[in-house]
Amino acid sequence: MMEPAQSEILSNGKSHNLGGEMVVPMKMMQEEDVFDDPDGALENEEFLPSGDGKKNIHFTDFEGKTSFGMSVFNLGNAIMGSGILGLAYAMANTGILLFLFLLTAVAALSSYSIHLLLKSSGIVGIRAYELLGYRAFGTPGKMAAGIAITLQNIGAMSSYLYIVKSELPLVIQTFLKADPESHLWYLNGNYLVMMVSASIILPLALMKQLGYLGYTSGFSLSCMVFFLSAVIYKKFQIPCPFEEFSANSTAEHLSLNVSSHGHEYNNGLVHEDDCTPRLFKLNSQTAYTIPILAFAFVCHPEVLPIYTELRNPTQKRMQKLSNISILVMYTMYFLAALFGYLTFLGNVEPELLHTYSRIDPYDTLILCVRVAVLTAVTLTVPIVLFPVRRAIQHMLFPTKSFNWLRHIGIAMVLLTLINMLVIFAPNILSIFSIIGATSAPCLIFIFPAVFYIRIVPKEDEPMNSVPKILAACFAALGVIFMVMSLSFIIIDWSTGGGLAAGGH
Repeated sequence: MMEPAQSEILSNGKSHNLGGEMVVPMKMMQEEDVFDDPDGALENEEFLPSGDGKKNIHFTDFEGKTSFGMSVFNLGNAIMGSGILGLAYAMANTGILLFLFLLTAVAALSSYSIHLLLKSSGIVGIRAYELLGYRAFGTPGKMAAGIAITLQNIGAMSSYLYIVKSELPLVIQTFLKADPESHLWYLNGNYLVMMVSASIILPLALMKQLGYLGYTSGFSLSCMVFFLSAVIYKKFQIPCPFEEFSANSTAEHLSLNVSSHGHEYNNGLVHEDDCTPRLFKLNSQTAYTIPILAFAFVCHPEVLPIYTELRNPTQKRMQKLSNISILVMYTMYFLAALFGYLTFLGNVEPELLHTYSRIDPYDTLILCVRVAVLTAVTLTVPIVLFPVRRAIQHMLFPTKSFNWLRHIGIAMVLLTLINMLVIFAPNILSIFSIIGATSAPCLIFIFPAVFYIRIVPKEDEPMNSVPKILAACFAALGVIFMVMSLSFIIIDWSTGGGLAAGGH
């Protein structure tokens, strides 16, 4: 390790001044001990405070080499989740204007939350979510952050693989014109999800650096752009009311949940009371929209690893990157919700693609959209797996240097666990709704705010300063979100209602 020759270091460990932007006082970095790694080779730990107060903190693994554009793709792919398929249903239960207000508010709050993370990271020179928790609250803070990241991202990955399990057999069946009642192995979702995990997800998850996945992230986002384009196009092709496809042996599957939505049917024709879209709407499902939208922007565990690998990293540059990614996802979310809702209005289902299948299960464009969505969610799993593996590394092997066997082993254990959950636990989405209602508010609202309050020195920002008051209000908002989400789920269970998905 090099001796500190200057009073300030860059966020990537280089010892020179950046003209006031993103410089880190050495006295702040030497105040506490986190881990002592004399070899400087900890896996994915970008800033390691020294234990003796004499050694400088440096970037131990590699210098950031990922371009700004690739980093935008990676963060955008981390934000984009399977929840986009359910946003039209959310708009159907809020109305267009209320949905737009809530979506805008959540996007702005998410950007502010990332600002808090980056500010805290810049002060102490740490770019790992769990280590920010350690610096703020010691081991309990590190464990709380690690557990929240692990639960949230395992839930997200499980939701992605559930899409693979349910949609891929239908795609193959349509391509091959196979009998849906047949028991062919290649129409078994359990076999298919294991094959996809082993042949596609695992090799990508074994990458040492997250930046390498920028190309797959870009392709994944392109698939979701195709999905959005198809949703917009179909709006002008499907009349209101639409005619239901039912003269087929797949009708029972394709009309899943139809009767439960309270719509009336007459000879396959879906009758809407009013084909005029609602600007405002309140019903029993409206309450779920807020947590669903909040969780749609969960990307915070991935922010700091992407920051680490960014070329020429500064707080201002990373905040700009985050704002661009959030803006792009905000636009895609709103357009997908708007045109999906305008197509089906009150008849839209929680999973938008199922609604299209009710009209024509053999529609070529929708078939291609299914393939695109499957590709997108499959390529997103490795991005989401990286923070989980890092969290496990920090919790279980905090002082170990990088080891390929451990790197591969953690990935294989995680994918095996997630596959088992998807295959053997039919009600796992109910469990993940609770996980999402607790871990996501922590990662988005509570942790960034309390870390900021604890880490930023009182000499720089007293507790009665505007930034810290805003951070405290932000944390309180997160607590309210959590209480509301859990209350709605408990009420829904007690009344025997359907459980809204609360995952990413």
